[in-house]
Amino acid sequence: MPENTLPRPICAHCDGFPTVAITTGQTTPNGHRETVTATCHPCNGTGHTAPARANVRVGV
Repeated sequence: MPENTLPRPICAHCDGFPTVAITTGQTTPNGHRETVTATCHPCNGTGHTAPARANVRVGV
């Protein structure tokens, strides 16, 4: 990881866990639980609130 990359703020809606699997309570014919994948809409599934800053060095 580059030295000058700053950490991005974590999304307040999903706390950095943008995609989760939720069980529906149903089971498949072979006995496995059915799940639905849900993605955080405010951060568009990134887990962060701001886009990554460009890593540009000026005056070097």
